[in-house]
Amino acid sequence: AMIFSAYSAFFRVMTTDMYVAVPLFVFMATLLQNSGIGSAMFDMLYKWFGGMRGGLAIGTIVLCTLIAAMTGLGTTGVVTIGYLAFPEMEKRGYDRSISLGCIPAGATLGPIIPPSVLMILVAGFGGISIGKLFIGGVFPGLLIAFFFVAYIGIRCWLQPSLAPAIPLAERASWKEKLITLRGVILPIILIFLVLGTIYLGVATPSEAAAVGAFGAMVCAAVNRQLNWKMVKDACFSAMLINTMIYWLIIGGSIFSTLIVATGVSRFISDSLLGLAVSPIVIMVIMMIIPLIMGMFMDGAAIAMILLPVYLPVIMMLDIDPLWFGILFTVNLIIGYVTPPFGMMIFVTKGITPPDITIAQ
Repeated sequence: AMIFSAYSAFFRVMTTDMYVAVPLFVFMATLLQNSGIGSAMFDMLYKWFGGMRGGLAIGTIVLCTLIAAMTGLGTTGVVTIGYLAFPEMEKRGYDRSISLGCIPAGATLGPIIPPSVLMILVAGFGGISIGKLFIGGVFPGLLIAFFFVAYIGIRCWLQPSLAPAIPLAERASWKEKLITLRGVILPIILIFLVLGTIYLGVATPSEAAAVGAFGAMVCAAVNRQLNWKMVKDACFSAMLINTMIYWLIIGGSIFSTLIVATGVSRFISDSLLGLAVSPIVIMVIMMIIPLIMGMFMDGAAIAMILLPVYLPVIMMLDIDPLWFGILFTVNLIIGYVTPPFGMMIFVTKGITPPDITIAQ
């Protein structure tokens, strides 16, 4: 019976419409990463924000927010922007606490601002509508981005030596600034195409992902980067990421089927419900657990382990699953930057010079 339920879980996941969006969003991300869009966007950032104290770090957060709205992965932000932004900040004498901090932090916006691969997993395992979860993630994502920008701005205003502004002689004129906006027009159209079709109800997330993947190819073509080698590289990296994600989904679904079948999930949810405390306290406990797990595990794996256990508790306590889903996702993205195992920290280490340590 156990083997049969594991097999049926495997089959169920592989034929779920919802998960069709994952490989397409990943392909869209790898296309954008390989198509030179990052450098055009960074040029815009450099000219518009360079004249402010901490401007390049603030610009990095702004760009990561834009990239987050185009791709469903956090690592795309690091790879697309990090290796362009970090050398510039280093050259301008930025303190490493600012220049190294803003890259992984900005990249964590990827999984909370839709479209998001992590949200698709949370929706799938938490029984929540993806469209609603996507719409719900917009405001929290922008709010976090705003606080990142405010923190950098205030800190650099109080300690100018941390992130000096670009000298007046090197700043761009208004004409140059306006010309650089050309590089951002296509990505913004792409964002509206993907998110607009989901919000207006014209397309399901998986259809919108297909529109996005096609749009990313058009962006690459306009940038004169669309060639066989680029598409091949994008396909290979997309395949690697998708294989990893799908094994996680398969493993997670088999695991959740087994813990429900063996009664473990009922035991844990009964124990949580048995605590003679208010629903808010139980909610706080349910949030602290993924926060701690995030220091040692990948967000997708945490979602698959905890959501099947949490679901009955949410139902019993009459907590809005959508609200819970957003909080849970925000919690998972914190795990991407919390040491010792912070996914974004490792990726940032990979794109920065060898003399930079994980400890920094």
